[in-house]
Formats: sequence, structure tokens, C-alpha cells
Amino acid sequence: MTAVLTWPESTVLPTVVVIDDDDSVREGLEALLDSVGLACETFGSVQDYLAAGPEVELGCMVLDVRLPGRSGIDFHDSLVRAGVDLPVIFISGHADVPMSVRAMKAGAWEFLTKPVRHQELLDAIHQAIEHHRARRRGRSRMASLRARFDSLTPRERDVAAGVTRGLLNKQIAGELGLSEATVKLHRGNLMRKMEAGTMIDLVRMLDQIA
Repeated sequence: MTAVLTWPESTVLPTVVVIDDDDSVREGLEALLDSVGLACETFGSVQDYLAAGPEVELGCMVLDVRLPGRSGIDFHDSLVRAGVDLPVIFISGHADVPMSVRAMKAGAWEFLTKPVRHQELLDAIHQAIEHHRARRRGRSRMASLRARFDSLTPRERDVAAGVTRGLLNKQIAGELGLSEATVKLHRGNLMRKMEAGTMIDLVRMLDQIA
């Protein structure tokens, strides 16, 4: 029996986008995903998906390789070029090794051959969603870090540059024409505004922004 997937209440609930031109495949996958508590949006072609324009904040895409009109492989290439980081799991009725290699090299999360085993697909979906969640958290942390850095005054940023170079307060003071006491004051403001617990934490934060 397939276990229902659970997600923390405070997080955005994931959505799985399915693009496949086979009605029975779409219906089967929708029923499977519903049985484990996953929201699902299905489309018969890339054109249908683009026309609907669904916004998926967290989730993944299950994409058929061979589709009417625009192929899944070509669509995935365009997603990569556009910087869309939604993980893509390819499904194909043809065991085409060169095609699967191309897809994986282009950044696809997984390449599965039809008929897809339910548990294998669910495992891939769960892993893809967790990967997307981790990347989403990383973007959020970086945005917060950037906002804190942007709150620094020009002089505090000058001192920060010295800190990242490993300079002592006395050396920073000499370069900036300040007293050592003033540098210590700016350094304290840096720690507070950047919400750094230790000087090592501060240096790591500044290195991430650089």
C-alpha cells in the first residue's frame, strides 16, 4: 500500500505538473498522486500548459518525451535556458539511451521508461520536491542576507571589506583613516545588522554575498 506523503504545516504545499498526451496516463497519474495527498495539474501538451500558465511555487514536473507539437525534450531545454528550476522527471515509452543521456546532462531530475512503476515514480517525485524545497530555502536565505547587507552604511561596507580580507582593526583603521575605536564601533554594527553570532559567521556571510 502506498503511504500518504505528509508536509510541514508551515510550508507551501507542493504541486506536481503532468504533461502527457495520453489521457489514460494523465488520469492514472492524477489518481496516483491524489492517493498520496499530492496536488496535481495535468496537460495534454506543452501548448496547453503554456496557455494555462500555472504558477508552481514548490513541486516538480512529470514530462512525456514525445508530445504533439513541441517535444518534452525541447521544452525542457527552453526551461533550462529561462532559468526555471522546477525539477523535471521525464517519462517515455521508448528506451532511448541517447535521449535519456541528453536529458540528464541538461539537468533533468530523472528519466523513467513507461510503464512506470508507481513506487519508483513516487520516490523520484518526493526526492525532486525535497530538492526544490531546499533550493527555495536557499534563495530565501540569500535574499534575507542581501537585504541585511544592503542596510549597511557605506562606511560599514568599507569595514566589511577589510574584515573579509582578514585585516585587524588597527589595519582597517589605517587604510580608512579612522581611529581604531571607530572601526570597532562599525564592526559591532556589522555584527548586529548582519545578525552574525561570531566573527567567523560574519566572514562567511560576507563571502556568500561577494
